[in-house]
Amino acid sequence: MAERSFVQEVQALRLGAGETFRGEGILAVTKALLESGVGYVGGYQGAPISHLMDVLADAKDILDELGVHFEASASEAAAAAMLSASMHYPIRGAATWKSTVGTNVASDALANLSSGGVTGGALIIVGEDYGEGSSIMQERSHAFAMKSQIWLLDPRPNAESIVKAVRDGFELSEASNTPVMLELRIRACHVHGSFETRDNVRPDFTLEQARNHPRRETDRIVLPPASFAHEQEKVTKRWPAAVEFIKSRKLNEFFDGDITDIGIVLQGGHYNGVIAALRQLGLADVYGKTRVPLYVMNVTYPLIDDEVVSFCADKRAVLMVEEGQPDHLEQAVSTILRRAGVTTPLHGKDFLPKAGEYTNKALIEGIRGFLDLQAEKPAALAGSKTAAPLPDDVANALNKAVPPRPAGFCTGCPERPIFSALTLAQQDVGERHIACDIGCHLFSILPPFNVGASTMGYGLGAASASGLNIGKGKRSISIMGDGGFWHNGLASGIGNAVFNQSDDVVLIVDNFYAAATGGQDILSSRASNRDRSTRHPIEDAVKGVGVTWVRRIDHTYDVGAMRRVIEEALTTDASGPKVVIASSECMLNRQRRERPIRRKALGEGQRVVAQKFGVDEDICTGDHACTRISGCPSLTLKETDDPLRDDPVAFVDNSCVACGHCGEVADAAVLCPSFYRADAVHNPTFWDRTLARLRKGVTAKLQQRRDAQRLQEPVGEQP
Repeated sequence: MAERSFVQEVQALRLGAGETFRGEGILAVTKALLESGVGYVGGYQGAPISHLMDVLADAKDILDELGVHFEASASEAAAAAMLSASMHYPIRGAATWKSTVGTNVASDALANLSSGGVTGGALIIVGEDYGEGSSIMQERSHAFAMKSQIWLLDPRPNAESIVKAVRDGFELSEASNTPVMLELRIRACHVHGSFETRDNVRPDFTLEQARNHPRRETDRIVLPPASFAHEQEKVTKRWPAAVEFIKSRKLNEFFDGDITDIGIVLQGGHYNGVIAALRQLGLADVYGKTRVPLYVMNVTYPLIDDEVVSFCADKRAVLMVEEGQPDHLEQAVSTILRRAGVTTPLHGKDFLPKAGEYTNKALIEGIRGFLDLQAEKPAALAGSKTAAPLPDDVANALNKAVPPRPAGFCTGCPERPIFSALTLAQQDVGERHIACDIGCHLFSILPPFNVGASTMGYGLGAASASGLNIGKGKRSISIMGDGGFWHNGLASGIGNAVFNQSDDVVLIVDNFYAAATGGQDILSSRASNRDRSTRHPIEDAVKGVGVTWVRRIDHTYDVGAMRRVIEEALTTDASGPKVVIASSECMLNRQRRERPIRRKALGEGQRVVAQKFGVDEDICTGDHACTRISGCPSLTLKETDDPLRDDPVAFVDNSCVACGHCGEVADAAVLCPSFYRADAVHNPTFWDRTLARLRKGVTAKLQQRRDAQRLQEPVGEQP
């Protein structure tokens, strides 16, 4: 059950020649794939490219009509390995994943693919997750593209350019027998725009034909002596072919300006940001017409020497806009210029940040600094707003008014009680080394739980603790999610622990989906999926590789039960790895599933009971231990009306989803009895109304007795 349905939007994929497509960047990419005659697509979800997988899944009927095969791959490595179908056969194939972490996982398959080369077009669409909104280590795909000599496209972030890049990418791959990587930043993935469509195209050569008429070219297989020839072929044949294609098809773009003695060279993905900065500096208009000449590299590898030289040769100075480290492009452009004898000064990270996202503020500061360096500014520059205010006034005001908030679990998340139980368990058995993993559970590293010492990769939680597998003693704990388990954890974590006779504890968080990437189904998902095989229990898999001590909790909100199982795993005399499987459905997906059902029932006048938790402020002691152990966003504080109490009391706000975690924590930690559950009955029956009247009457009598026992103020005296 994906985070978002594209069932309605995918109908736009049926548009024919001459019609206008309007929509999101991800949908534009899918339409371009179909127009390009793609034969198969594989991939693994991960921001900012998750929605591409969701779109392809929702468009299954359209793909089937065109004979396009789609697989939600078990990992990025599996998706990359699919592209081998384009090695020997003239079939266009595409793979997609989150970069750079996904590219790291797929690196072995990609290196083999790029070494042997391809016959059909092979396009790798990566979501370049770099910048302040990223959730991963800050690296770029550029280094990998250069390392394996995979051509890298970085188109301007608008629908027309993105669609053109998909079409050009396949043709470039076929012209140079080389896989092509297309990087899309998060803004490009979600940009909205329009373009003129073409007819969808069935693959000229199908997978069925390939299977029925197998081919084999041993010179494409990475074995000596062919592997040594591959390197020479890359340099002497594929590279020149790629350069010629890029030049002849004008994949890179030049934008003229009237200030002709300076210029800016930039990655295509930063075009919108550079234009916005120039506009604020008075050097571009709202339509994108620039006064400073621009050389936009929609292909950032390989570089085209002739284009670089021709753009820079007549300039007094040039600024290179390249986000992130290392400065691959700046060094390469500098080398090209010096070898050609061009002495034009090249600036870049001497004015722009050496690392970090090129925000509007960073670009304005960098471009302004570059302009100010020009001692003898031409008259054309005199009107530029080199003293324009930076767009940081609002940001500074927000920073002062809004307190910083660490990332955390969603309201009602079934993973929060797991870490509440783990926190309580460590109070009895002592603190343990805890190795975390990629996924929602990684938020446990932050307050209020503050557990976990490392995270080394998706599904590598157990493997990252294996260095401490030194026999009996104080057992360590490692954590992985169900998505990471099926991605990599079963073999690298559980199998490795069994093989090496680990005595440690592995906690597998099973929330029924690949929740962190948008709620996609996986092997152990409970829901039925028309196109995928689900309902394969994790415990069967871990027992299958040799684990004998396995415990499963099917209701993680039972903090007491979770605590007891964790303590048992840490203290049992049983040998071998101890696996605890904590299972409860992701609350976001559960709400997406149940809310439409409740709305329908309410609309039909059916009886619906909605639960809500609260805190009795007369009983609450105000020690706030519940908030420290729970951390639920709906559990907050409020001032009490009691004039004898100064401290605020706990309070449950309207975002509560009635998971019951707060009350369970209070009970398991023996905190206080102040939590209560209220049932709101919609469309009540006769008996509901009768019972409500009875309860109201009893409550009124009790309140009257309580009020009568309160101290009364003497009549006539002033307070």
